[in-house]
Amino acid sequence: MKKFALVGHPVAGSLSPLLVKAAYQGRYTYDLVDCERFDDAWQVFLTQYDGINVTAPFKQDAFSRVDVLDPQARATGAVNLVIPCREGYAGYNTDVDGVLMALQETGLTFADALVVGTGGAARAAVYAMQVLGCSVTVCGRSLEKAAALGCRALSFEEAASLRPDVIVYTLPGRAPVPAGLPVSGAVVLEAEYRIPQLSQARCRLYVSGRRWMLGQAVAGYRLFTGEEPCVEEMLKVL
Repeated sequence: MKKFALVGHPVAGSLSPLLVKAAYQGRYTYDLVDCERFDDAWQVFLTQYDGINVTAPFKQDAFSRVDVLDPQARATGAVNLVIPCREGYAGYNTDVDGVLMALQETGLTFADALVVGTGGAARAAVYAMQVLGCSVTVCGRSLEKAAALGCRALSFEEAASLRPDVIVYTLPGRAPVPAGLPVSGAVVLEAEYRIPQLSQARCRLYVSGRRWMLGQAVAGYRLFTGEEPCVEEMLKVL
């Protein structure tokens, strides 16, 4: 039986094991591996697993460690899935698929996007919004880190004056919500699903991070197994 895992710190509370079990009727093992150091997590992967999902804070570490990058991973500078390949290890970014699926299923179109945050999830969001044809602005605590994502960069205070069609919010669940975030009239997609901060925001439409997670999981499980997951059973878990 193939074995997979989610590595990161922290990972407690992730729905990923339940989703894999539902997707394949328990035919594959999926564990949570919590390590403070990426090197430790990588060694666990090499010795025990056939593939891993990678979450914060290790997505850039995984990007640097793999031998082959898929186009989405290369464009975002972040890897959230690693599997063996002929050349060694291949890195993918299925977070992009998650953003695209979550927003495309709204049936709406977007022209101006605001991405809040500067981490691995934000990188995926920027690329996904560009795929959708949006003009993208990034805001974060550090203007330098925001500018590194290759878009117009603003402080939280400056972003308050914007009127975006869509906001992709990627700050951690326990982080304070920036004052004046321009949610009115915007579709809001929040990456965090365990401790959401914007689910009660007065916005045009709120899209839960569970939809993002579903999209990236469906794409990722195909890569892991070469099989189609049962989306209906995954939806029951969510």
